[in-house]
Amino acid sequence: MIKKQKLLGPLYCLLAAVIWGLSFVAQSVGKDVGTFTFNALRMLLGFAVLLPYAALRLRRGKAPAAGEKTQKTSLRALAFAGLCCGIPLGVGVNLQQQAFHYLEVGKVGFITALYMLLVPVFGLFLHQRARLNVWLGVGLGVVGLYFISIRPGGFSVGTGELISVIGAFAFAAHILVVDHFCSKVDTVALSCAQFLVAALLSAAGMALAESPTLPAILAAKWPLLYTGIMSCGVAFTAQVFGQKYAPPAVASLLLCTESVFSVLFGWALLHQTLTARELFGCGVMFAAVVLTQIPTEKFHRAKDARP
Repeated sequence: MIKKQKLLGPLYCLLAAVIWGLSFVAQSVGKDVGTFTFNALRMLLGFAVLLPYAALRLRRGKAPAAGEKTQKTSLRALAFAGLCCGIPLGVGVNLQQQAFHYLEVGKVGFITALYMLLVPVFGLFLHQRARLNVWLGVGLGVVGLYFISIRPGGFSVGTGELISVIGAFAFAAHILVVDHFCSKVDTVALSCAQFLVAALLSAAGMALAESPTLPAILAAKWPLLYTGIMSCGVAFTAQVFGQKYAPPAVASLLLCTESVFSVLFGWALLHQTLTARELFGCGVMFAAVVLTQIPTEKFHRAKDARP
């Protein structure tokens, strides 16, 4: 059973990365329905998909640790956690969706991956120490972002690149907030709550800035269904089980391959290609993300064990 769990953990993480990589294509295809409209509907779908499972988990209570009683998640605590997590999620997904009006799928995918470099930097403000490999990764990430985003012949950043970078900041903030609350409330219920908050936030933007029509929504039904059901519901569940059974470093490395899959799916399904300069930047960015996830503690322990 233990060997099976060790195998299933990485497979769950890889499944989530593939689903999220293809989600970038679906988001690009469905961009014409409107940024806020698209996210209001897909987040609402994600909420609906997870609601029965979340309700069941809340009814049964949070799984207790050894020697403890079953813990119940307070609805008030869940609502507060969902609000705190849903706001940065709503900001991030809407910025990311808007970026598809300017950029290819692969570029959005790799610039979004910048959040994995920003998380440890933001952690400094929470008194969390960053390892040397993290700082090296951040430096590499800046180099990669330069080759992806900066136009040759002049130091200028396009609108899409700027929107994607700001979105990456929002996703980094979202991860830190989720990390704070995930041990305080049921994980699946928290995800369900944050989807609802992000849906309401997107719906407010839709009411203020867009005029959605039923024909336009129906035309984007497949991208909406995929991103709502598969990306939000299935991929999240796969991520939860993957992180439960796989070591953190392995899980992080496999999950970050979503950016690689976004380039592959963008090329295979939308025939979008990146320049050699942009591909080089993507490669440097991916190397930076991998570098930040290396568990250096093992090397330190091995060094300390030497006579």
